[in-house]
Amino acid sequence: MLLEKFFKLKKNNTDVKTEVLAGITTFVSMVYIISLNPNILSAFEINTPLWNGIFLATCISAFLGTMLVGLLANKPLAMAPGMGSNSYFAIVTASTAAMLGISYTEAYQAGLVIILLEGILFVILTIIRVREKIIDAIPECIRISIAPAIGIFLMFIALKSNVTIFSDSGGPFYMGDDFFGAINTVVAREKLGSAFPEMYLSVITMLTGFFTIAVLAYRRIPGCIPLGILAASIIYWSGAYLCGRDPFASLQNASWLPPFNDFFSTTFFRFDFDCFMKIGLDTALLLIVTFCVVDLFDTVGTLIGTSSRTNLLNEKLQMKKALLSDAVATVVGGTLGTSTVTTFAESNAGIAAGGRTGLTSAVIAILFLFCMFLAPAVALIPAPATSAALLYVGILMFRDIKRINFDDLTEFAPAMIMIVLMPASHSIGHAIGLGLISYAVIKLFCGKSREVSLLTYTVSILFLIKFFLLF
Repeated sequence: MLLEKFFKLKKNNTDVKTEVLAGITTFVSMVYIISLNPNILSAFEINTPLWNGIFLATCISAFLGTMLVGLLANKPLAMAPGMGSNSYFAIVTASTAAMLGISYTEAYQAGLVIILLEGILFVILTIIRVREKIIDAIPECIRISIAPAIGIFLMFIALKSNVTIFSDSGGPFYMGDDFFGAINTVVAREKLGSAFPEMYLSVITMLTGFFTIAVLAYRRIPGCIPLGILAASIIYWSGAYLCGRDPFASLQNASWLPPFNDFFSTTFFRFDFDCFMKIGLDTALLLIVTFCVVDLFDTVGTLIGTSSRTNLLNEKLQMKKALLSDAVATVVGGTLGTSTVTTFAESNAGIAAGGRTGLTSAVIAILFLFCMFLAPAVALIPAPATSAALLYVGILMFRDIKRINFDDLTEFAPAMIMIVLMPASHSIGHAIGLGLISYAVIKLFCGKSREVSLLTYTVSILFLIKFFLLF
């Protein structure tokens, strides 16, 4: 069988059915990016030519990046324009527009030059193996704690930003802060106003999905995550009808044709080098380095976080191919018209569902490509249902925390700092940076400086400069 031969399914103790279900699981848990990324990058100017162009760029870049890493590295990883870097890119774009007195679209096209150059720099760093050496320099306690840190990050997303609710009294409102954080439901109802029924339904939906996934997983039922998402979705749709709202109303006037005209006129290969040069060489270089450093550690963190089940850290050639795929995907993303493309932490959802090979990635990639035509249907999956999956996957990622040496303060203190900072900063890269700084400083002043490699000291110094001096 062609799939068996190419993806080595038996060698990885998996089969086609498991890989397909795993691909669907990861896709469902991260499909929010196809609408959220253009929302953020277009400054929430929805259904404008720029929004349409970024929407297609998001779908196509996710397809190409994910397919590339699946075929090259044969690992169940998913790529798309990264959260965090897209917000920073939007801020840079707005600042550039104000500074140069140009339109947001022109500033956006100037910013794409930064993404292109960052991607090219990434490719070079990967080829000369700098990124691999940085991975090797990360201390074991930090490596081990990356997966639990990402787990908390995913749980944080599940309870906060993944479900955003507004009402006539304001917003945004989140399940973690405004429902579970309220003293009682009376206080929550007063604060949320007209949004309380939606919040109530969202919480029930998420809990239904989470409990369903947990019980099915305990009973070893295949496809527990997509089944849990389906159960949660049915609860949400039924609740919406009971509240007098049609959850499928968006399909009535939906457009199923991809907006290719807007794509070619606003984002595809629309590099504005003239405006880019007006930013100033020093500012441009700082922006390129900033994007590069953050994305480098975001990617490294995600790859290490998935390694306990994919064995990626022990397969140097596959790791190099995964890093190269990430770098090439960023160049392609910039060419298509979106911010930095990176490996998604939600890849762990598919891995938890049994995904072990690039076939999982191929399924995810194809689904992203279909999104160009099926975006209205994909949008029907309620956000609280995907929160259930993220909550479950986040919990699973705590398995490795027992490997941290809690008897040695110089080991577990840096690890815990990193674990806490990741959801607080919304950045995998920044959390790893502070973890490395903490590790180097504590070891140095506790008389264990020789346990820290020269490269770890170097990277820590670079992060100190980034945090406190330059960027």
